[in-house]
Amino acid sequence: MTKILHVDTSPRGQRSHSRTLTNNFVANWKNSYLNSTIIYRDIGHQIVPPVSETWIAAAFSPPDTHTPELNTALQLSNELIDELIDCDRYIFSVPMYNFGIPANFKAYIDQVCRVGRTFAVNLQGGYEGLLTGKKMLVITARGGSFPVGTPAASFDFQEPYIRTIFGLMGVTDISFVHAENLAMKGDVREQSLQSAKTKLAALITEWS
Repeated sequence: MTKILHVDTSPRGQRSHSRTLTNNFVANWKNSYLNSTIIYRDIGHQIVPPVSETWIAAAFSPPDTHTPELNTALQLSNELIDELIDCDRYIFSVPMYNFGIPANFKAYIDQVCRVGRTFAVNLQGGYEGLLTGKKMLVITARGGSFPVGTPAASFDFQEPYIRTIFGLMGVTDISFVHAENLAMKGDVREQSLQSAKTKLAALITEWS
């Protein structure tokens, strides 16, 4: 049985393109693969707090030295990490904000990117990801377009960052579907949305 973690990051509701595309994909997936289990988390509406001084003290000290306060500081982080460990695949819907990711998604990443839990540092000073054997799909909504090999690509801090930070944690099999040019009106916008839907429909089979 495949266990999937579905995370929405947009603060918007029904007007969110990233949510709509992702929800449609998940619904189609469930219809095609009845033995799948979906774990859902909405960090766009249920905001994950940023790390605090107490969190840092807890994350970088041995668990057997933790006070009740330090244990409480890591409670949500442990819960979020346990979801990542437990699931085989991840689906994230992520709007592009100011060429990057929303602040609430960054707070989530800071909670789960933890030495000793999702990555390790080896004796040579290198990094070893601990979330291995996972697949990840990221569905984005963007106002513009940032094709690789064009000057506009230098403004894309969204996909490279997500690839890098989840790669650090061991997740390297990552697929992206971008709904772009959503700030445009008329045919350009509709064609982009339709293109994203077509790619996602194909992924129902390819991602299995």
